[in-house]
Amino acid sequence: MTVRVRFAPSPTGMFHVGGARSALQNWIYAKQHGGVFVLRVEDTDAARNRPEWIEGILSALDWIGIRRGSYEGPYFQSTNAGEHRAAADRLHQSGRAYYCDCARADVQARTGSEYRGYDGFCRDRGLDAGAGRALRFRTPDTGSTTVVDLIRGEPTFENQLIEDFVIARGDGSPVFLLANVVDDISQGITHVIRAEEHLPNTPKQQLLWAALGVKPPVWAHVPVVVNEKRQKLSKRRDKVALEAYRDEGYLADAMRNYLMLLGWAPSNDREIVPWSVIEEEFRLEGVNPSPAFFDERKLRAFNGEYIRALPVEDFIAACQPWLTGTPSAPAPTGSGIAPPPWRATDYDPTTFAAVAPLAQTRIAVLSEIVANVDFLFLDVPVIDDAAWAKAMKDGSADLLDATIAAFAALPDWSAEPLKAALEQVGAERGLKLGRAQAPVRVAVTGRSVGLPLFESLEVLGPERTLRRLRDARARLG
Repeated sequence: MTVRVRFAPSPTGMFHVGGARSALQNWIYAKQHGGVFVLRVEDTDAARNRPEWIEGILSALDWIGIRRGSYEGPYFQSTNAGEHRAAADRLHQSGRAYYCDCARADVQARTGSEYRGYDGFCRDRGLDAGAGRALRFRTPDTGSTTVVDLIRGEPTFENQLIEDFVIARGDGSPVFLLANVVDDISQGITHVIRAEEHLPNTPKQQLLWAALGVKPPVWAHVPVVVNEKRQKLSKRRDKVALEAYRDEGYLADAMRNYLMLLGWAPSNDREIVPWSVIEEEFRLEGVNPSPAFFDERKLRAFNGEYIRALPVEDFIAACQPWLTGTPSAPAPTGSGIAPPPWRATDYDPTTFAAVAPLAQTRIAVLSEIVANVDFLFLDVPVIDDAAWAKAMKDGSADLLDATIAAFAALPDWSAEPLKAALEQVGAERGLKLGRAQAPVRVAVTGRSVGLPLFESLEVLGPERTLRRLRDARARLG
């Protein structure tokens, strides 16, 4: 048997990080077993589908390494509507489904409860298809349905507790539950690896597989992804869009390493490991069924480690979309990266290359590179008012005067002579270097923290450094 897995997102919004994890798990499982990864876009919700969301799915998968051309598809669920309807007809003709004209209010009136499910009223009425009549699947009255799950064991569901569920609406259109099963059957899916939230529907789908005369697939329901309050990640409340992390400057390797740790761990208590190790060691049977905490702070720390591990030339290349405002490779299609605050003509690759090793150790996401180096490419630095107020205390004017004079007299404009000159200026005023350099840093870079000061001044050069110091001195009056 050739293993065939599928990833079946809906193009109704941004690409969820939980979906990205499921995609990676399916991708690895197929690769481990010499199988096939099928991409199926479940686009039957015409009111919410948008073409850009379809491209967003493809682009996001590209980014995490599941690239176009390396899988089967994408297929579109809407193109299989005829098969969905045919399956509904077969179930009706075989007696496994019946038409029902009950409104929700009718069921409530009969059961006396708004919480009770459908009571089977139309089971034996022999209704034909008609306007407003839904088609319901006739669930068994006795016995149980056992779902064999590679992660959760064998959860068992009593059939008498499964209501006769709708498989086609009153207008004849099949519901998602049936369409999903028919598509899996027609595409030869052997393993369904998906989120835990789909587990309650699984006994219904397994009954449908059996009623259509096909052996159900192997199931694996991976744990739900939750936030710090242990609530399921929500698009309305939490930062869940993979595109947002991509555009903020998370590296694809860091993201997919972290996503694979949501419910699973490599051997020997390791977390940051090469992708080849994950591909070799991942096992569905080793996935923890408990909810998995998506810890953004931990992801950020992961990303910082990955950034620091890059060869400098790769780091420089990775930063280019944020530095140039041109989201071409390595930036993905549809990037939402903001343009930098400087003119394109003012960006100098040689200047950035000189400070790149200094910046690489100080940022956790690539978008932070802009705030670290903007002073190099702006005519005038953007002054942070809080940093100015804190640094420019009494005596700052005198210190700036002395620094300007000392720097202007230097025959060698490099980091060590610059540091020695400022140390001398500070010592003459009873100040340690940390206190002496605070006004100089704010005057030149606009901020109180950033890259090593003296290396920055060396790259900035004497003309611009002295001009900014004089401007700051003039501002002090």
